[in-house]
Order: sequence, then structure tokens, then C-alpha cells
Amino acid sequence: MVHPSVPAKTVKDLIALAKARPGQLHYASPGAGTVQHLAAELFKLQAKVDMLHVPYKGSGQSIVDLIAGQVHLDFDSVPPVINHVRAGKLRALAVTSAKRFSLLPDIPTITEAGVPGFDMSTWWGLVAPGAVNKDVVSRLHGETIKLLRQPDVKEKIAFVGAETVGNSPEEFGAYIRSERAKYARIVKDANIKVD
Repeated sequence: MVHPSVPAKTVKDLIALAKARPGQLHYASPGAGTVQHLAAELFKLQAKVDMLHVPYKGSGQSIVDLIAGQVHLDFDSVPPVINHVRAGKLRALAVTSAKRFSLLPDIPTITEAGVPGFDMSTWWGLVAPGAVNKDVVSRLHGETIKLLRQPDVKEKIAFVGAETVGNSPEEFGAYIRSERAKYARIVKDANIKVD
């Protein structure tokens, strides 16, 4: 999302603005190395733009500074900003996930907005040490699936715009491995260093 003073109304506008003003647009994230930071770096790589990263120690201050116009744009998760977007204090240009966000159905994905193949989203899951007995993992998985199917749980998860997946432990393991490879590629390609 961008501060309302930023003239970009779409992702294509933002790309054009960033290309016209290389290194002059400041983007906030809730911290160096966060998913949001890596999403911004992936955007920079795929859109071939240069923007300056301003890392914060969490979303709270980065959102305050974005609303105040101290930074131009922010890559963050939807729950802490949705009310500011709805109130017109911030302008959402796109979501970083592969699918539109259920709480903001009119906001396109970055892919729909002109950066093909962009997919970066926050996810949660349950993990255990590799040595945990497979029967224990199976039981935990089964009980978790039961919880995820309960209407009140589904409602609470949907309220923050998330969706339940409930895939198998093997599928989730494969997903984690693919995400690690994606993040490693972004860190390498963007030349991100630990401060």
C-alpha cells in the first residue's frame, strides 16, 4: 500500500514512478529479513525497480510512519492495515499472494496488476522435530484437521483474511522446502546481508 500523496494508483503506476525516480521511493517493512521485506525485494527484482528499504521493528511503527507520510509505501500483512485502507488513510495497490484477499476482493494481486508469477504470502503451520514418532504426527494432524473444520475456528481464521489448508504432513513439508528455496533465491538475488 502507498501513502495517499504518492501519485501511483496502480502497480503499473508505481513501477513507472519507481523507474522515473530510482532509489528515491522509500518502502517500509516490519523488519529486515521478514516475509514482507522479502516480498518487497522480490517485487523490486521482478519489476526491475530500485527503492530504498526502511526496516522497522514491527508493523506498528512502520504503519504509523506510512500514514504520516514519512515513507512512501509499505509491504505488510492485511490485518494491521485493512481499517486504514478502508478509511482512505492508505491506498492498497495489490496483494502479494497468488489469489485475491477475501477481505479486500476488489484489490488485484500483483500478478493481475502486471508482474507475472508474483506469489508471496504469509503462512502458518504446525511443525515438530524430525524424530517425533509418525503415529504422534498422524494423531496431531488428525486433531488439527478436526479443529480447522469447526465453524467458529474457520470463522476466526477467515476474519483475518486467512484460509485453512489442512494438507498432509508430507505436502506441508514439501511446501516448506519450496518456500525455503524461494526465500534463499530472493536473499541471494537481492544481495541481502545480515546487519
